[in-house]
Order: sequence, then C-alpha cells, then structure tokens
Amino acid sequence: MKINKHIVLFVFVFAAIFACIAFTLKTKAEDDRFITKIVDPKTEELKLYWKNDKNEIIKSLQGLATYVESKNKTLVFAMNGGMYMEDNAPLGLYIEDGKTIRKLNTGSGSGNFHLKPNGVFYITNDKIPKVCTTEKFKTDEEIKYATQSGPMLVVDGKIHTAFTKGSENLNIRNGVGILPDNKILFAMSKGMVNFYDFADFFLKQGCKNALYLDGFVSRTYLPEKNFIQKDGNFGVIIGVTKANKK
Repeated sequence: MKINKHIVLFVFVFAAIFACIAFTLKTKAEDDRFITKIVDPKTEELKLYWKNDKNEIIKSLQGLATYVESKNKTLVFAMNGGMYMEDNAPLGLYIEDGKTIRKLNTGSGSGNFHLKPNGVFYITNDKIPKVCTTEKFKTDEEIKYATQSGPMLVVDGKIHTAFTKGSENLNIRNGVGILPDNKILFAMSKGMVNFYDFADFFLKQGCKNALYLDGFVSRTYLPEKNFIQKDGNFGVIIGVTKANKK
C-alpha cells in the first residue's frame, strides 16, 4: 500500500504539537511535586476558621470536618492557614466574618514569619481575594476574612529577594497565591522543597503575589484528588464547604 508522505508528515506534526501542549498544560497546572486546589470565591464557600461555636479551638482538619458537618455541610478542601503561637492563637492579623480578632503584627523578630516582607491573605465582602505585603495592607477596606503570615513568596511578580536558588533549606511547605483571573491557588509540597522553588511554582502559575503559610506542620484535605490528611494542631484553618442536600 502506498503511503502519502504529506499525510504522514501532518500526523507527525499534529502529534508533536499535541504532546507539546499537553506537557505545557501539565507543567503549568499540574506539578507532581505539589498538591493544589484552585478556588473561585465568587462561586465557592471559602471561610477562615479558628474556634467553634463553643469557643473551642478547632485545631485539626478532622475537627473542622466534624464542625462543618454539624452545620449540615461537607468539607471539600482544607489547609492550615498561617502561623500561630503555643496556645494556637494566630501570630498575626486574623479577621473572621468581618470581625478583627487579632491585630496586624508589624513587629520584627526571628523565624519565617518575620522574614520581611511578610504579608496578608484576605477576602473582601465582595468576595475578591488578595495577597499583599504587610506594609501595603489597609485596614480600612471592607474585609470579610484575613490571615497574616510570612514570608511573602512572590511580591509584585518577583520572587522574594531573600530566597536562594538551589538552597538546601528544605521542608514541607504550603502557601496561597492569587491567579490572574482572581481565583485563589492553594498549594502544598508533597515532599521537601526550598523557598525559591516553592515561590517559583506560584510565579509560573501566573501569581503576581503569593504568601507562605507554614512549613513542616502543614496538612491538606482534598478528597477530590484522593489526598486526605485529617490531623494537625493548628491555629487558623482555611476551609471550602458545600451545603448538604436536605
């Protein structure tokens, strides 16, 4: 059977283009080093949690799942949401349902939280998500939820200047960034990663600003990707829920 060389060439070129596109999409949206969740605050119910109705600290992802179940809701996604003190109180700013529970922390000190610039992840009453440096945070905005942590990973489209490519400072890490379409990207490394590579991941997704949330204690609950961690002993927890059908 005679084979048309033009058809063969076309098939080869098409396959190469498809493979290239598939690789690019996988690289951009699915990096095997990280477990990720993209949240649209306009259509999904995202809240920050610290204590339950009995004024008890929720602490674990299982604790949050149990709490939202009591509200006839199902936990879709959860992740620890910022650094905390020994008594599980937020180390920095914490706003829940429009109420400022902990004030903005502008102090200096040791540790990741104080590796300036640090920053704030917040959501306005209009369900617009933002990440900004602590210095740029404005308390007069109408804010529904907010949590402060540090350091910033990406600041105005650039990786934090304190991070070094190839650094051997490796750890489990989780963070949050804002995508160009105003959706929220949450990510946690599945294994050890340095700050530079973690920040670079957010930058490559298109996040102009991204914030580090915490390190080796980090946990993620994401059943849709068969990634379920229920333990933890946290302060603030970020959760996405959906209402159960009656």
